[in-house]
Amino acid sequence: MTVNNGVMAGAGAMVLLSVVLAAYVSPAFIMLTVFVGIMMLQSAFTGFCPMAMILKKMGLK
Repeated sequence: MTVNNGVMAGAGAMVLLSVVLAAYVSPAFIMLTVFVGIMMLQSAFTGFCPMAMILKKMGLK
């Protein structure tokens, strides 16, 4: 798996998790989806992605 694939998989998992938590626990978990979306937008414009840095340190290509 590449870093790019890992970032996409992580973002998708976080969005799905937040939707499930919002449905069953508290609607406030929608803020997690908002946070993931904001981070994806800023990464697209700046090229800075904290998750990509973490995945690189974990050894992904």
